[in-house]
Amino acid sequence: MVQVKDLTQLTVADLWKAVKENPWEEITQEQRRFVRRMIEELAEAELVEHLQATWYQRSPQRRGYRNGYRLRDLVTQWGLLENLRVPRDREGAFQSRVVDRYQRYQPQVEATVREMFLRGVSTRQVETVVAPLLGTGLSAQTVSRMTRALDAEVQRFHRRPLVDAYQYLLFDGVTLKVKGASGVKKKLLLCAYGITVGGTRELLAFRHATAESEAQWEAFLRDLYQRGLEGSALQLITIDGSPGLRKALLTVYPYVPVQRCWVHKLRNVAAKLPRKWQEGCLRGLRPVYLAETEREARAQFRAWAAQWRERAPRAVTCVAEDLDELVSFLACPKAHWRKIRTTNAIERAFREVRRRTRPMSCFQNGASVDRIVYGVICHLNTAWKEKPLPEFTPNS
Repeated sequence: MVQVKDLTQLTVADLWKAVKENPWEEITQEQRRFVRRMIEELAEAELVEHLQATWYQRSPQRRGYRNGYRLRDLVTQWGLLENLRVPRDREGAFQSRVVDRYQRYQPQVEATVREMFLRGVSTRQVETVVAPLLGTGLSAQTVSRMTRALDAEVQRFHRRPLVDAYQYLLFDGVTLKVKGASGVKKKLLLCAYGITVGGTRELLAFRHATAESEAQWEAFLRDLYQRGLEGSALQLITIDGSPGLRKALLTVYPYVPVQRCWVHKLRNVAAKLPRKWQEGCLRGLRPVYLAETEREARAQFRAWAAQWRERAPRAVTCVAEDLDELVSFLACPKAHWRKIRTTNAIERAFREVRRRTRPMSCFQNGASVDRIVYGVICHLNTAWKEKPLPEFTPNS
């Protein structure tokens, strides 16, 4: 850097000569020097406040004595600060609020690493990404330790109170691959998605389960109820067709109409048909769920059943036994039908989870499932908060 005694004598040519080799590096170094000086001076001021005395000051209010410095490397958003001088006292009672005990990374750095992890960067790839910015790499073990800080946030998410303002609830069970001691296994998550009266959508909750049994669904539903979701504004609950969930709803929300998911029902019908008949038979059901009224839907079903009863009696029975709950959505406002006749909203949300886990092929354990699902859910809920569904707004 060009040395000048008087800053007024520094010309543009002098400045260009000083920084033309690598101007951004020069700026970064100046930032680090400034941050280092600020941190060390703040820590010194903290110690003076703690001791109630400055260097060599004799005072009846003095509460201890200095004991030199400890050197600390700190990774910050401006880069690595090596050998920071953090003062200490003789009794070991002083603790700086600027640089916590054992702290090696600025909180903003840890938050950035966690955000990268949630966005799909693997723990081993983080080092490659952050090294040019921070001036140092982060091991996979360090990244894993930082992401474990999400565990407390996950628990707060599971325990948070819920507002009883949901007009529709959608429930479904989704499976994810998790690595275990005996190999990769499928992990089941029970999920709840809600739409408020104002059209705000939200993934409300998720819980691990071993099966979609009545007992486990009832425990999940009761947890929602006890946290405030009593269902006073509920008009409809859409489910995937799980018998255990249907029985649990009769216990927790017995007076709320239930809608069977049409996508799941069509899959069930297809499974009962030879491949050569599947396309034509399923196409024939379209007028049923696209009907304008319940009466029309039932008439369309009867016409479809008459056409297929002899060739595919099992497929017709599959629809007939749940027809009442397949047309429940028709009692709701027409603008809402497309959103509430299936559980597709949950499936679409979990595509983002699967996209996040694609680089790692599967989750490492149950805790990593919670962290990544929680991170994706928070990202989606934040994005949805300011964008209510247009079908539910007064001007739609």
